[in-house]
Amino acid sequence: MSEQPAFKQCAAFCLAQSFDISALAKVISETTLIRIIKGALLIEDNYSWSVVFSYGAVVHWNVSNEQQSKLHHLLLNNAENPLQAVEEDNFTFELECPSTRIIEDHIEVESSDPILLFSLSQGMAQSIKLASFETNAITTINNTNYIPKSLAENGSIKLSRHKIAKIRGQLFLTKSDIILNYDLLDTPDFFWEYPEYEEYYSITAKYLEIAPRTRVLSKKLETIHELFEMLADEQKHRHSSILELIVIGLIAFEIFMTLLGKLF
Repeated sequence: MSEQPAFKQCAAFCLAQSFDISALAKVISETTLIRIIKGALLIEDNYSWSVVFSYGAVVHWNVSNEQQSKLHHLLLNNAENPLQAVEEDNFTFELECPSTRIIEDHIEVESSDPILLFSLSQGMAQSIKLASFETNAITTINNTNYIPKSLAENGSIKLSRHKIAKIRGQLFLTKSDIILNYDLLDTPDFFWEYPEYEEYYSITAKYLEIAPRTRVLSKKLETIHELFEMLADEQKHRHSSILELIVIGLIAFEIFMTLLGKLF
């Protein structure tokens, strides 16, 4: 009975909002062979590869857990806004297959061409970054879903103006972070120069459902935007109510002083 081939491990991580690629390139190039490709780092070392993307994602091919940890430590030292909850996705892979395809989280790759692996990594990195956006959006929605319930049940939001302002700020940060990075989910510019490799990117993008997940994320952003607008309206209403009370108070005071003047 023939032995099953020992598959190699592939892993994608989203560790931070962004990495300083220039600083990383200087440090890593002192000890390891690297290439800078369209703002990303391709690190090669004895049939293992790591691809580091500026938007906080990294993809490892045949890299030991120990080497992954060492690189992650270096990446986080050159990162902006490290994530509290790291996103991770794992696959197995084998090289020199008849064709390139993905079946049940197993990647068959037709060669060890680093640019081919880089192209596959583009879709995997987008997917793990998208997972970070999804987690952020879902957490924000879950943490604030009591607000529309309170409005429906009580006709008002029983929060202080300061608390409402803080929640609006958090909603705005979540929405703006995703929208400002939304172009990361488009087909990377790399393939304008290397169109012959786009089919490999398409394999991972299709398998990891980047396009439909992006549409669902858009719906979540709409929910966050509606909640943001709801809180804005509540703040305006409260501000108007306070102004009305002040005006009524001033009119009442003026009437009182007039009556007082006539009596005495």
